[in-house]
Amino acid sequence: MGAPSDGLLLVEEILRRHTDDVFTVREHSVQGRVVVFKGELLAEAGHALDVLLDRFRPLGYTPVLRRDGASIVLEAWPSRESAPPARVAVNVILFVLTCATTLVAGSGAFLTFDPFQNPARILTGVPFAFTLLAILGTHEFGHYFTARYHGASVSLPYFIPAPPPFLFGTLGAIIRMGSAVRDRNALFDIAVAGPLAGLLVAVPALVLGLGWSVVATIPAGGHIVFGDSVLMRLLVYLTFGRIPAGMDVFVHPVALAGWVGLFVTALNLFPVGQLDGGRIAYALFGSRHRLVGYLTVGGLVGLGLVTWSPNWFVWAALVFFFVGFRHSAPLDDVTPLTPSRRLLGYVCLILLILLIPPVPVELG
Repeated sequence: MGAPSDGLLLVEEILRRHTDDVFTVREHSVQGRVVVFKGELLAEAGHALDVLLDRFRPLGYTPVLRRDGASIVLEAWPSRESAPPARVAVNVILFVLTCATTLVAGSGAFLTFDPFQNPARILTGVPFAFTLLAILGTHEFGHYFTARYHGASVSLPYFIPAPPPFLFGTLGAIIRMGSAVRDRNALFDIAVAGPLAGLLVAVPALVLGLGWSVVATIPAGGHIVFGDSVLMRLLVYLTFGRIPAGMDVFVHPVALAGWVGLFVTALNLFPVGQLDGGRIAYALFGSRHRLVGYLTVGGLVGLGLVTWSPNWFVWAALVFFFVGFRHSAPLDDVTPLTPSRRLLGYVCLILLILLIPPVPVELG
């Protein structure tokens, strides 16, 4: 690695002078285009970050605070933050397509009838599609409005349509963050807002849908069985009591959408990578979040071995190869999570256990 240019050395000196009243520099270096100072804070981390943001921004740099043993590291990164491009037309088109695919999925088109011969029957998918999109939309807008509250740049939700043979007509929805999150508390709030908001719709929908569901004899032919999580089993028991042998609950489309909502929430709560649970894990455990992610993948493989359900091997592979274990740090990685948020974070980990069905889907 070559020595830093004279220009970078000058930038380093200018940046150092801007830190004097909030940060004592003991060591300094230039790593690539990043200027690194090591020392001690002279002010509370949140206040220091505010001061440094105002001073570094005109120079084209963004400050990042983190711990390194007993010392504090201040890194000055070249500013790359930008608002996600506004593509409202794309958001609308994807939402309309997802409305169509969830409508087809909810009606059972291509499975129970030919939609080209009897297109009016597709409208029977409205209860499922409306409920599922309400759950997913509430989830994503929970992230969106919380991110806006914390001053983070964020896009509108992008819904992901999934045409047949995908069972539920959608692969969910995502939002794009255009800026780094301020601190662990903001990171936690943005991450937890989505699952909790979605559950506020999913659980009542499930309760309502179960009230419209029926208990009937299991047919002799094959049928799709949606596995019960602890919460699902509890709600079924409260609605129907003990189910006699040879019988099962045949759920109303609204209840099915509620089940999907619980399942999607559970998947998002896995404490790994950029999933909602991964962000919660980073806020809770900091640099140890990777270990939590590796243990999660190991747990998925173990769950697959115990239940002999291939779903978990597939999901473990998706997490390992596509989701990954990396997570970008907030600008202030020094300020700890507040006790109330820490408690809620552990509640979310317990919630994951309550929401995840050991065998999600199988043929009965």
